[in-house]
Amino acid sequence: MKIQNHILKIALIMSAIFLLNKVGRAQGNILELLPGVDKFEYNEVTGIHRLFGNGGVNFIYQGNTMYCDSAHYWSKSAEVRAYGNVHIVKDNLNLYCDSLYYNGNTRKAKLWSNVRVRDQEYKILTDTLEYDSKKSVGIYRYGGRVESILRNEVLTSKVGYMYSETKNMFFSGKVLYKTPELSMKTDTLRYNYLKKTAYFFGPTKIVNTSKETGEVTKIYCEHGWYNTENEEANLKKNASIIKGNTLMKGNDLYSFSKKGLVIGKGNVFYKDTTQNIEFQGDYAYSSEQKKEAYLTGHAVISKIDKKDTLFIHADTLFSYKDSLGNMTRMKGNNKVKIFRKDLQAQCDSIIYDKVSGKMELYKDPILWVKSKTELKGDFIEIVFVSDSIINKVNVKGNSTVVMEIDSGRYYNQIGGKDIIAHFSDNDIYRTDVKGNARTIFFPEDTENTDSTLVIKRLGMNRVFASDLRIDIDSNEVEGLSYIDKPDGVFYPMNQIKVEEQFIQGFKWLIAQRPKVWREILE
Repeated sequence: MKIQNHILKIALIMSAIFLLNKVGRAQGNILELLPGVDKFEYNEVTGIHRLFGNGGVNFIYQGNTMYCDSAHYWSKSAEVRAYGNVHIVKDNLNLYCDSLYYNGNTRKAKLWSNVRVRDQEYKILTDTLEYDSKKSVGIYRYGGRVESILRNEVLTSKVGYMYSETKNMFFSGKVLYKTPELSMKTDTLRYNYLKKTAYFFGPTKIVNTSKETGEVTKIYCEHGWYNTENEEANLKKNASIIKGNTLMKGNDLYSFSKKGLVIGKGNVFYKDTTQNIEFQGDYAYSSEQKKEAYLTGHAVISKIDKKDTLFIHADTLFSYKDSLGNMTRMKGNNKVKIFRKDLQAQCDSIIYDKVSGKMELYKDPILWVKSKTELKGDFIEIVFVSDSIINKVNVKGNSTVVMEIDSGRYYNQIGGKDIIAHFSDNDIYRTDVKGNARTIFFPEDTENTDSTLVIKRLGMNRVFASDLRIDIDSNEVEGLSYIDKPDGVFYPMNQIKVEEQFIQGFKWLIAQRPKVWREILE
């Protein structure tokens, strides 16, 4: 976002208008005629001095040189009326209009029809211009246009107020500021020359095109300010910034364009349409120079896929980009929760490396996958084939895999030091258990009747070994492979002891599994 200092220069010509009558008190109310007056009349009854000339009349009044076709002057009331081709010269400033009224006592002036004010850089065009020297304010009420003589820039509005003392300018009614690179539309705009800051008080649209890259930035807000010198801005109320393929919205957006920094506060939302990534939270910080950003307060990162969306929540979320602006790495701290329709998880912290396709879950991680399967351990690493397809899951330290069967009546269980779970269609089809391997499962038998298929549990198998390979289909154990001779025992269903029914460290935490993505914020 870049609004250049052209608005600042508009302020200079406005201030020059205000100087027209400042010297009036020192020079009194004497009207000094210059060569060119052909006829001079004075009416004692009305007190009017009438000035005529074939080539127009010229005079000096209160330090201002004036040219016009004719003029009326009231010496007692210090009033001047000028008619036809009025031209006032003050230093490098030229003022034109069709007629003018000026009161030297009240120090108020009004200019009508084809009003033009011009210096060496800018010109102002309007139909009617009022000026109050005591209050140091110039006003146009029926439309005005400010143009640069040297540059291709224009400001138009219905109403304009210019204050010389405070260096403030107010524009209202379809305010439009344009340069080849920039367009600013708003309903009400105040510009402070001393602070070099533009203030917005209504719906405002800014479109800027970078000279260097051609990248277009679109800005919207309904209240806020912008500094034309350092290009810092505070955008409030439905604020949004669209830059390239990214969108950022929030209650308050603070933009530091030269530093490549944006800070968002309140209902912050960020979207990258190229990578199909969305961020939302209460507070956001994004730095283009550092190639990093972070979110806090109800922070959620969403990775949108054709089939589903992956949501990641944490107290604080960090993202890191490469030189092309693509997110390469994400990190989450405290109370991490993950949701996708076929995958949910929770842990204390998370690191996701998009380049390697690995997601690491730290401190008491739990992973729930497509079927009613729960994986736990000291550390979990998820390896993706793509953004949405799991290749395998590495569970390290106090590792368990628990699979619910028969609606929670029984659980097929796998435990060991480390477990590698292999996936197909985002469901487990095999586990390799390394060290202190143990499994408890309930083999089944099927019996066909004339109308139904009856599934019957045969009993409970308990197998211990140093290492195990377990083949799985739909949470059912289909086969076991081992190197060393295992310690195994089979219990018929009517002989299962309660203390033998679960592996050491068994926990079933399915109640913590989020059912919809919004539950990860609870």
